[in-house]
Amino acid sequence: MKLSVQARVSLVVAVVIMLTFFGVQTAVVLGYFEPTLKIAQFGYGCVIGFMPPFFLVVVEFVRKSRYKSQSIDDTLIAINASSGLVEYDVNGVIVATNENYAKLLGYSREELTGRDHGEFIDPLERRSAAYKYFYTNLGNGRFQAGEFKKITKSGAPVWIYSTYNPIKDPYGKTYKILQISSDITEKKMAESEVAKKNSYLEHAAKILRHDMHSGINTYIPRGLSSLKRRLTPEQIKELKIESPLKMMEEGLTHTQKVYKGVKEFTNLVKKEAQLEKHTLDLKEILLSYLGSTSYIKQVVIEDLVTVDVNEALFCTAIDNLIRNGLKYNDSDTKFVKLYMENKNTMIVQDNGRGMTQEEFINLSQPYIRRQNQKESGTGLGLNICIAIMNEHGFTVTAEKLNIGTKLRIKLS
Repeated sequence: MKLSVQARVSLVVAVVIMLTFFGVQTAVVLGYFEPTLKIAQFGYGCVIGFMPPFFLVVVEFVRKSRYKSQSIDDTLIAINASSGLVEYDVNGVIVATNENYAKLLGYSREELTGRDHGEFIDPLERRSAAYKYFYTNLGNGRFQAGEFKKITKSGAPVWIYSTYNPIKDPYGKTYKILQISSDITEKKMAESEVAKKNSYLEHAAKILRHDMHSGINTYIPRGLSSLKRRLTPEQIKELKIESPLKMMEEGLTHTQKVYKGVKEFTNLVKKEAQLEKHTLDLKEILLSYLGSTSYIKQVVIEDLVTVDVNEALFCTAIDNLIRNGLKYNDSDTKFVKLYMENKNTMIVQDNGRGMTQEEFINLSQPYIRRQNQKESGTGLGLNICIAIMNEHGFTVTAEKLNIGTKLRIKLS
């Protein structure tokens, strides 16, 4: 226990006084000094002088001890108010609980007292070797912590995060165990829901990757090719189906490109998935991807760099930025321009309303839109676009211009 400076000085003074007193008394006993009235008075003076500094040290020590004890009590009160507390004997029998823990399991405190720890867990778990090992470790004084499933009085499961703290006697032997718990049922249920949705997503991704592939890349192309073989150029002209056939071909080509991007994105759902990348000219692949779109004439692509990307995913992400730049644009001459600001930074710039970095972050959150925005939208496209860029190790930031928005894509 650390004493104050004043208390430490007083302690030194008290020790010096007593050492002086004992030194003089020893000299008298050994015959170095004759016992006189002055020596007796000196002795009384030492005793009287010793008392004030000694009393000050005692007061300081008592005050510090009380503060430390009060601090421990306050800590226990705070833990008791916010957590579930259980005290067990070394055999795992409940000695006492607080109201929080009893309420969590649906019992009264009296009902829990005297019951075994194992009564509130799954019977299969109770019979497992892991459970026996768990309690052996506690008995040997080893701290245990983790997430645990408990069964309530009604039979419903609850999840808690608990620490099991062995309490030892002065000889180092464990004589009781203190469990401190917090309810994490909502967290575990949310994790379960996410896991369930992920399984749905992976199943949907599997359908996209395999079953839809047959329709988009096999049956529809074969059907279109077969139709064209059965019709002569004269018949096509007579039936006036040149434009519909061309639209079908261009639509199929674009759908195949979009499907490829979707397939690559759903591949990332797989466990331990890695993004497959190739060294590609960005201008070349973007012109190829956008060539069959209805808005290609509104897109200006200057010379870009060659970099390692996943073609389908990168083009999908840039296409989303382009479409947003055209959609949320009140200009009479809507356009989007792609160019390099420097060798590491690609720019996607439009002449629309303009968007700040703060707005960009907000709008990239799923299902968030500005309250005064008339157009519908979920924000999923922009969110996925950013996710794709992050998968590549790229970052996207926004700058609002006097006219339009400049999106910076940092490529390294």
